[in-house]
Amino acid sequence: MRLPIIAIVSVALSACQPAPAGPAVKYAWVRLPAVPGRPGAAYFTLAAGGKAITLVSAQTPAAKRAELHESMAGAHGTMSMAPLTQVTVSANGALTFAPGGRHVMLFDMDPTLKAGDETRLTLVLADGQKLDAKAAVRGAGDPAP
Repeated sequence: MRLPIIAIVSVALSACQPAPAGPAVKYAWVRLPAVPGRPGAAYFTLAAGGKAITLVSAQTPAAKRAELHESMAGAHGTMSMAPLTQVTVSANGALTFAPGGRHVMLFDMDPTLKAGDETRLTLVLADGQKLDAKAAVRGAGDPAP
């Protein structure tokens, strides 16, 4: 039995496909607090790559302490916030941390940071892997990048 040429070419090309990329952080940025001394926030997109990953913490030299949080709509139009102990991203999936949803709360921020600066954001995965990203610093009233 002869295979059609398309089937042969498809099999040959599929063998040449690169392995799925590993996890990556994209579009990282930090919003400064509106009132000095209050917490700021960090946002980003976390892409898993070829296997599922679990985010367990974040670090940045811009703040003494960073916590994973999620904002949620509450009763009567109010907003509430809850800490997250971990967030899983499925294989080949991506998860966005954005204003009004998941975010990293940044406590005791460096008072010398100003809009237009750049800082580093490190995400820590459950397997111990650390993902570094450059994060643009935005003022409290500035639009997201």
